[in-house]
Amino acid sequence: MYGLPWIALGTAAFWVAFVFVWRPMRAARREIRFAETRRDFHAQRERLEAKFIQLASANAQPNSPHWADCDFDDDVAYVRNRSTGELSAFVAVTVASDDCKNASIGVDSLIGNLHAGTAVFRFSRDHWETDGRALLNLSPAKAIDFYQNDLEVVYEERAERR
Repeated sequence: MYGLPWIALGTAAFWVAFVFVWRPMRAARREIRFAETRRDFHAQRERLEAKFIQLASANAQPNSPHWADCDFDDDVAYVRNRSTGELSAFVAVTVASDDCKNASIGVDSLIGNLHAGTAVFRFSRDHWETDGRALLNLSPAKAIDFYQNDLEVVYEERAERR
């Protein structure tokens, strides 16, 4: 009968120690996995951008201008959907419509045919993918702010500026 309190105390001490060790280990494992996911994004980025342009052009509405070009920024904002946990990468884009390729147009027309937006890339299971969806007229920072109830910023990468 004298041993029962010591067993209960030992069991409680084990669980307390387990919780204090488990949380940092889980956080470290999550951080390592996220670093791998970011490396994968950069390794696949050229392919993802090409697929983004292909899908965005294929899914364009009949009355909308055809995308003639799309320039991607180097900065990346990683966000997580609060309800599903899905990880996404937001990259700023500048989209040029058909009229921008016409050399005879003036500067005012050229600027009017450039559209800022955010390209969305999703991490699904174990790979990055895109459906060619762009959030037009929203920079990544403004998109995150607009969807702040649904998204949380996980990490932001800033490219070196020269």
